[in-house]
Amino acid sequence: MSGFQLGVIGALFLSVASSVSIVICNKALMSNLGFPFATTLTSWHLMVTFCTLHAAQRFNLFENKSIDMKTVMLFGILNGVSIGLLNLSLGFNSIGFYQMTKLAIIPFTVLLETVFLNKQFSQKIKLSLLVLLLGVGIASVTDLQLNFVGTILSILAIITTCVGQILTNTIQKRLNVSSTQLLYQSAPFQAAILFVSGPLVDQFLTKQNVFAYKYSPIVLAFIILSCIISVSVNFSTFMVIGKTSPVTYQVLGHLKTCLVLAFGYTLLHDPFTERNIIGILVAIFGMGLYSYFCTQENKKKQADPLGSQLKDKDATPFLALEKEGHEVKNSDKDSLA
Repeated sequence: MSGFQLGVIGALFLSVASSVSIVICNKALMSNLGFPFATTLTSWHLMVTFCTLHAAQRFNLFENKSIDMKTVMLFGILNGVSIGLLNLSLGFNSIGFYQMTKLAIIPFTVLLETVFLNKQFSQKIKLSLLVLLLGVGIASVTDLQLNFVGTILSILAIITTCVGQILTNTIQKRLNVSSTQLLYQSAPFQAAILFVSGPLVDQFLTKQNVFAYKYSPIVLAFIILSCIISVSVNFSTFMVIGKTSPVTYQVLGHLKTCLVLAFGYTLLHDPFTERNIIGILVAIFGMGLYSYFCTQENKKKQADPLGSQLKDKDATPFLALEKEGHEVKNSDKDSLA
Protein backbone atom coordinates (compact mmCIF):
# COMPACT_ATOMS: atom_id res chain seq x y z
CA MET A 1 0.00 0.00 0.00
CA SER A 2 2.84 2.37 0.86
CA GLY A 3 4.47 1.61 -2.51
CA PHE A 4 1.21 2.48 -4.29
CA GLN A 5 0.96 5.76 -2.34
CA LEU A 6 4.54 6.64 -3.25
CA GLY A 7 3.69 5.94 -6.91
CA VAL A 8 0.69 8.27 -6.73
CA ILE A 9 2.73 11.04 -5.08
CA GLY A 10 5.49 10.63 -7.67
CA ALA A 11 2.97 10.78 -10.52
CA LEU A 12 1.32 13.91 -9.08
CA PHE A 13 4.66 15.65 -8.60
CA LEU A 14 5.87 14.73 -12.10
CA SER A 15 2.59 15.94 -13.60
CA VAL A 16 2.72 19.32 -11.84
CA ALA A 17 6.44 19.92 -12.49
CA SER A 18 6.34 18.92 -16.17
CA SER A 19 3.06 20.75 -16.92
CA VAL A 20 4.17 24.02 -15.36
CA SER A 21 7.51 23.73 -17.17
CA ILE A 22 5.92 23.15 -20.57
CA VAL A 23 3.45 26.01 -20.10
CA ILE A 24 6.30 28.43 -19.34
CA CYS A 25 8.33 27.04 -22.27
CA ASN A 26 5.39 27.29 -24.70
CA LYS A 27 4.48 30.75 -23.48
CA ALA A 28 8.01 31.93 -24.23
CA LEU A 29 7.85 30.16 -27.61
CA MET A 30 4.50 31.61 -28.64
CA SER A 31 4.37 35.00 -26.93
CA ASN A 32 8.01 36.07 -27.02
CA LEU A 33 9.29 34.26 -30.13
CA GLY A 34 6.09 34.51 -32.21
CA PHE A 35 5.45 30.81 -32.91
CA PRO A 36 1.61 30.55 -32.78
CA PHE A 37 1.01 27.01 -34.05
CA ALA A 38 -0.27 25.31 -30.88
CA THR A 39 -2.18 22.40 -32.43
CA THR A 40 0.66 21.43 -34.77
CA LEU A 41 3.11 21.66 -31.87
CA THR A 42 0.90 19.23 -29.91
CA SER A 43 1.09 16.72 -32.77
CA TRP A 44 4.88 16.92 -32.62
CA HIS A 45 4.69 16.37 -28.85
CA LEU A 46 2.74 13.16 -29.34
CA MET A 47 5.04 11.89 -32.10
CA VAL A 48 8.09 12.45 -29.89
CA THR A 49 6.29 10.75 -27.00
CA PHE A 50 5.54 7.69 -29.16
CA CYS A 51 9.12 7.50 -30.47
CA THR A 52 10.48 7.75 -26.91
CA LEU A 53 8.17 4.99 -25.67
CA HIS A 54 8.98 2.85 -28.70
CA ALA A 55 12.69 3.15 -27.91
CA ALA A 56 11.98 2.32 -24.25
CA GLN A 57 9.97 -0.73 -25.29
CA ARG A 58 12.78 -1.91 -27.58
CA PHE A 59 15.13 -1.75 -24.58
CA ASN A 60 12.60 -3.80 -22.57
CA LEU A 61 11.92 -0.99 -20.11
CA PHE A 62 8.24 -1.94 -20.22
CA GLU A 63 6.22 -4.80 -21.69
CA ASN A 64 3.95 -4.06 -24.62
CA LYS A 65 0.44 -5.45 -24.19
CA SER A 66 -1.94 -5.99 -27.06
CA ILE A 67 -5.19 -3.99 -26.83
CA ASP A 68 -8.14 -4.27 -29.19
CA MET A 69 -7.26 -2.10 -32.18
CA LYS A 70 -10.72 -0.58 -32.56
CA THR A 71 -10.79 0.47 -28.90
CA VAL A 72 -7.33 2.06 -29.07
CA MET A 73 -8.05 3.78 -32.38
CA LEU A 74 -11.32 5.32 -31.21
CA PHE A 75 -9.71 6.34 -27.92
CA GLY A 76 -6.74 7.97 -29.66
CA ILE A 77 -8.93 9.80 -32.18
CA LEU A 78 -11.23 11.03 -29.39
CA ASN A 79 -8.30 12.50 -27.44
CA GLY A 80 -6.88 14.10 -30.57
CA VAL A 81 -10.25 15.66 -31.43
CA SER A 82 -10.63 17.01 -27.88
CA ILE A 83 -7.27 18.82 -28.16
CA GLY A 84 -8.27 20.37 -31.47
CA LEU A 85 -11.67 21.44 -30.10
CA LEU A 86 -10.07 23.07 -27.04
CA ASN A 87 -7.75 25.07 -29.29
CA LEU A 88 -10.67 26.08 -31.54
CA SER A 89 -12.65 27.05 -28.45
CA LEU A 90 -9.83 29.36 -27.40
CA GLY A 91 -9.71 30.82 -30.90
CA PHE A 92 -13.45 31.56 -31.13
CA ASN A 93 -14.02 32.68 -27.52
CA SER A 94 -12.58 35.23 -25.14
CA ILE A 95 -9.94 34.01 -22.67
CA GLY A 96 -12.46 34.37 -19.85
CA PHE A 97 -15.02 32.12 -21.55
CA TYR A 98 -12.28 29.61 -22.40
CA GLN A 99 -11.34 29.46 -18.70
CA MET A 100 -15.00 28.87 -17.87
CA THR A 101 -14.96 26.00 -20.38
CA LYS A 102 -12.05 24.40 -18.52
CA LEU A 103 -13.82 24.95 -15.18
CA ALA A 104 -16.93 23.17 -16.51
CA ILE A 105 -14.95 19.97 -17.10
CA ILE A 106 -15.02 18.98 -13.40
CA PRO A 107 -18.80 19.15 -12.81
CA PHE A 108 -19.47 17.48 -16.17
CA THR A 109 -17.02 14.68 -15.30
CA VAL A 110 -18.76 14.21 -11.94
CA LEU A 111 -22.11 14.05 -13.77
CA LEU A 112 -20.89 11.46 -16.30
CA GLU A 113 -19.26 9.24 -13.67
CA THR A 114 -22.38 9.42 -11.50
CA VAL A 115 -24.76 8.55 -14.35
CA PHE A 116 -22.74 5.99 -16.32
CA LEU A 117 -20.35 4.51 -13.74
CA ASN A 118 -22.61 4.70 -10.66
CA LYS A 119 -19.79 6.47 -8.83
CA GLN A 120 -20.83 8.27 -5.66
CA PHE A 121 -19.43 11.67 -4.68
CA SER A 122 -20.10 12.79 -1.10
CA GLN A 123 -21.48 16.23 -0.30
CA LYS A 124 -18.12 17.15 1.27
CA ILE A 125 -16.27 16.31 -1.95
CA LYS A 126 -18.75 18.33 -4.00
CA LEU A 127 -18.39 21.29 -1.60
CA SER A 128 -14.58 21.21 -1.84
CA LEU A 129 -14.79 21.12 -5.66
CA LEU A 130 -17.16 24.10 -5.59
CA VAL A 131 -14.70 26.09 -3.45
CA LEU A 132 -11.86 25.12 -5.80
CA LEU A 133 -13.77 26.16 -8.94
CA LEU A 134 -14.80 29.44 -7.29
CA GLY A 135 -11.18 30.25 -6.47
CA VAL A 136 -9.86 29.40 -9.94
CA GLY A 137 -12.72 31.39 -11.47
CA ILE A 138 -11.87 34.46 -9.40
CA ALA A 139 -8.17 34.15 -10.31
CA SER A 140 -8.44 33.44 -14.03
CA VAL A 141 -11.83 34.45 -15.47
CA THR A 142 -11.89 38.08 -16.56
CA ASP A 143 -14.35 38.64 -19.41
CA LEU A 144 -17.23 36.50 -20.67
CA GLN A 145 -17.97 37.28 -24.31
CA LEU A 146 -20.38 34.76 -25.83
CA ASN A 147 -20.95 33.75 -29.44
CA PHE A 148 -22.88 30.84 -30.93
CA VAL A 149 -20.03 29.03 -32.73
CA GLY A 150 -17.67 29.46 -29.78
CA THR A 151 -20.28 28.11 -27.37
CA ILE A 152 -20.92 25.00 -29.50
CA LEU A 153 -17.17 24.36 -29.79
CA SER A 154 -16.77 24.75 -26.02
CA ILE A 155 -19.58 22.28 -25.32
CA LEU A 156 -18.04 19.74 -27.70
CA ALA A 157 -14.60 20.32 -26.13
CA ILE A 158 -16.01 19.69 -22.65
CA ILE A 159 -17.76 16.48 -23.71
CA THR A 160 -14.80 14.99 -25.59
CA THR A 161 -12.31 15.94 -22.87
CA CYS A 162 -14.41 14.45 -20.08
CA VAL A 163 -15.14 11.24 -21.99
CA GLY A 164 -11.50 10.89 -23.02
CA GLN A 165 -10.24 11.24 -19.45
CA ILE A 166 -12.85 8.86 -18.05
CA LEU A 167 -11.90 6.30 -20.70
CA THR A 168 -8.21 6.75 -19.83
CA ASN A 169 -9.05 5.54 -16.34
CA THR A 170 -11.66 2.95 -17.37
CA ILE A 171 -9.56 1.23 -20.07
CA GLN A 172 -6.58 0.86 -17.74
CA LYS A 173 -8.72 -0.79 -15.08
CA ARG A 174 -11.01 -2.92 -17.23
CA LEU A 175 -8.27 -4.24 -19.54
CA ASN A 176 -5.60 -4.35 -16.82
CA VAL A 177 -3.08 -2.29 -18.79
CA SER A 178 -0.60 0.23 -17.45
CA SER A 179 -0.56 3.93 -18.29
CA THR A 180 2.62 3.39 -20.33
CA GLN A 181 1.07 0.59 -22.39
CA LEU A 182 -2.09 2.60 -23.14
CA LEU A 183 -0.16 5.76 -24.05
CA TYR A 184 2.24 3.78 -26.28
CA GLN A 185 -0.61 2.28 -28.32
CA SER A 186 -2.86 5.36 -28.49
CA ALA A 187 -0.24 8.09 -29.10
CA PRO A 188 0.19 7.30 -32.84
CA PHE A 189 -3.53 7.82 -33.47
CA GLN A 190 -3.61 11.04 -31.46
CA ALA A 191 -0.53 12.30 -33.29
CA ALA A 192 -1.91 11.30 -36.71
CA ILE A 193 -5.21 13.15 -36.41
CA LEU A 194 -3.47 16.27 -35.06
CA PHE A 195 -0.70 16.06 -37.65
CA VAL A 196 -3.35 16.19 -40.38
CA SER A 197 -5.74 18.68 -38.79
CA GLY A 198 -3.22 20.76 -36.83
CA PRO A 199 -1.85 22.90 -39.69
CA LEU A 200 -5.41 23.54 -40.93
CA VAL A 201 -6.67 24.53 -37.47
CA ASP A 202 -3.63 26.73 -36.85
CA GLN A 203 -3.90 28.43 -40.24
CA PHE A 204 -7.60 29.10 -39.62
CA LEU A 205 -6.89 30.62 -36.21
CA THR A 206 -3.65 32.50 -36.93
CA LYS A 207 -3.89 33.20 -40.70
CA GLN A 208 -0.33 31.84 -40.97
CA ASN A 209 1.12 28.71 -42.55
CA VAL A 210 3.25 26.53 -40.28
CA PHE A 211 5.24 25.25 -43.28
CA ALA A 212 6.03 28.80 -44.49
CA TYR A 213 7.21 29.94 -41.06
CA LYS A 214 10.88 30.93 -40.80
CA TYR A 215 12.43 28.80 -38.07
CA SER A 216 15.31 30.52 -36.29
CA PRO A 217 17.78 28.48 -34.20
CA ILE A 218 16.29 29.74 -30.92
CA VAL A 219 12.76 28.81 -32.05
CA LEU A 220 13.94 25.32 -32.99
CA ALA A 221 15.68 25.01 -29.60
CA PHE A 222 12.48 25.90 -27.74
CA ILE A 223 10.43 23.51 -29.93
CA ILE A 224 12.84 20.66 -29.13
CA LEU A 225 12.75 21.55 -25.42
CA SER A 226 8.95 21.64 -25.49
CA CYS A 227 8.81 18.20 -27.17
CA ILE A 228 11.20 16.72 -24.59
CA ILE A 229 9.13 18.05 -21.68
CA SER A 230 5.94 16.82 -23.35
CA VAL A 231 7.06 13.20 -22.91
CA SER A 232 6.86 13.68 -19.13
CA VAL A 233 3.57 15.58 -19.45
CA ASN A 234 1.85 12.85 -21.50
CA PHE A 235 3.30 10.01 -19.44
CA SER A 236 2.34 11.59 -16.09
CA THR A 237 -1.15 12.48 -17.36
CA PHE A 238 -2.00 8.85 -18.14
CA MET A 239 -0.32 7.70 -14.93
CA VAL A 240 -2.22 10.15 -12.69
CA ILE A 241 -5.59 9.37 -14.31
CA GLY A 242 -4.94 5.64 -14.05
CA LYS A 243 -3.83 5.71 -10.41
CA THR A 244 -6.44 8.17 -9.13
CA SER A 245 -9.45 9.50 -11.09
CA PRO A 246 -10.39 11.98 -13.84
CA VAL A 247 -11.76 14.42 -11.24
CA THR A 248 -8.51 14.35 -9.26
CA TYR A 249 -6.59 15.02 -12.46
CA GLN A 250 -8.74 18.09 -13.14
CA VAL A 251 -8.18 19.30 -9.57
CA LEU A 252 -4.47 18.88 -10.18
CA GLY A 253 -4.86 20.82 -13.43
CA HIS A 254 -6.28 23.81 -11.56
CA LEU A 255 -3.33 23.66 -9.14
CA LYS A 256 -1.14 23.95 -12.22
CA THR A 257 -3.17 27.00 -13.33
CA CYS A 258 -2.49 28.70 -9.99
CA LEU A 259 1.22 27.85 -10.19
CA VAL A 260 1.42 29.10 -13.78
CA LEU A 261 -0.16 32.42 -12.72
CA ALA A 262 2.34 32.70 -9.87
CA PHE A 263 5.36 31.73 -12.01
CA GLY A 264 4.16 34.02 -14.79
CA TYR A 265 4.23 36.94 -12.39
CA THR A 266 7.58 35.93 -10.88
CA LEU A 267 9.51 34.90 -14.01
CA LEU A 268 7.73 36.61 -16.91
CA HIS A 269 6.47 39.71 -15.03
CA ASP A 270 2.86 39.15 -16.07
CA PRO A 271 0.25 41.48 -14.54
CA PHE A 272 -0.87 40.30 -11.09
CA THR A 273 -3.71 41.80 -9.08
CA GLU A 274 -5.28 41.35 -5.65
CA ARG A 275 -8.05 39.40 -7.38
CA ASN A 276 -5.49 36.87 -8.64
CA ILE A 277 -4.06 36.47 -5.13
CA ILE A 278 -7.49 36.03 -3.50
CA GLY A 279 -8.56 33.54 -6.18
CA ILE A 280 -5.39 31.47 -5.83
CA LEU A 281 -5.73 31.34 -2.03
CA VAL A 282 -9.39 30.26 -2.27
CA ALA A 283 -8.46 27.63 -4.87
CA ILE A 284 -5.64 26.25 -2.71
CA PHE A 285 -8.05 26.09 0.24
CA GLY A 286 -10.48 24.11 -1.95
CA MET A 287 -7.69 21.74 -3.03
CA GLY A 288 -6.78 21.22 0.62
CA LEU A 289 -10.39 20.37 1.47
CA TYR A 290 -10.60 17.98 -1.49
CA SER A 291 -7.40 16.19 -0.49
CA TYR A 292 -8.49 15.94 3.16
CA PHE A 293 -11.97 14.58 2.36
CA CYS A 294 -10.56 12.10 -0.19
CA THR A 295 -8.07 10.85 2.41
CA GLN A 296 -10.82 10.41 5.01
CA GLU A 297 -13.03 8.51 2.56
CA ASN A 298 -10.13 6.26 1.51
CA LYS A 299 -9.51 5.41 5.18
CA LYS A 300 -13.17 4.44 5.54
CA LYS A 301 -12.91 2.21 2.44
CA GLN A 302 -9.82 0.51 3.86
CA ALA A 303 -11.65 -0.06 7.14
CA ASP A 304 -14.58 -1.64 5.24
CA PRO A 305 -12.99 -3.25 2.15
CA LEU A 306 -15.91 -5.64 1.54
CA GLY A 307 -18.41 -2.80 1.17
CA SER A 308 -16.20 -0.89 -1.26
CA GLN A 309 -15.60 -4.03 -3.36
CA LEU A 310 -19.34 -4.65 -3.63
CA LYS A 311 -19.82 -1.07 -4.84
CA ASP A 312 -17.08 -1.50 -7.42
CA LYS A 313 -18.66 -4.72 -8.72
CA ASP A 314 -22.03 -3.01 -9.11
CA ALA A 315 -20.52 -0.23 -11.23
CA THR A 316 -21.77 -0.16 -14.81
CA PRO A 317 -19.06 0.00 -17.52
CA PHE A 318 -18.94 3.38 -19.25
CA LEU A 319 -17.68 1.92 -22.51
CA ALA A 320 -18.64 -1.43 -23.92
CA LEU A 321 -15.10 -2.50 -24.72
CA GLU A 322 -14.54 -5.08 -27.45
CA LYS A 323 -14.07 -8.82 -27.05
CA GLU A 324 -10.74 -8.40 -25.36
CA GLY A 325 -12.46 -6.63 -22.48
CA HIS A 326 -14.25 -9.92 -21.71
CA GLU A 327 -11.12 -12.01 -22.14
CA VAL A 328 -8.78 -10.04 -19.91
CA LYS A 329 -9.09 -10.45 -16.16
CA ASN A 330 -10.50 -7.46 -14.27
CA SER A 331 -7.86 -5.48 -12.45
CA ASP A 332 -7.79 -6.05 -8.69
CA LYS A 333 -6.07 -2.79 -7.93
CA ASP A 334 -8.14 0.24 -7.03
CA SER A 335 -6.89 3.47 -8.15
CA LEU A 336 -7.13 9.27 -12.06
CA ALA A 337 -7.70 13.49 -13.81
